[in-house]
Amino acid sequence: MEKEICTISIASNWLGDEYTFYEDHKIKRVYDNHSLSVNRTEWLEPHQINKQNKDKLVKSCPEEFKEKIMQILDYP
Repeated sequence: MEKEICTISIASNWLGDEYTFYEDHKIKRVYDNHSLSVNRTEWLEPHQINKQNKDKLVKSCPEEFKEKIMQILDYP
């Protein structure tokens, strides 16, 4: 596994939604569908993340990683 850059949570309610970014530009998403379906994992490509979630990720990103995360997400 490549080195992790950071994990960003964009959960808006009690359901989790976290994205972990890696040096090799892989993105792992761990999220909850509902209370009986938690901690589901999927690996994403940047084009699979909608603009609204990209906006939330960049806004919530720690400043020291923002430039790198924007590159990975091809943002804006």
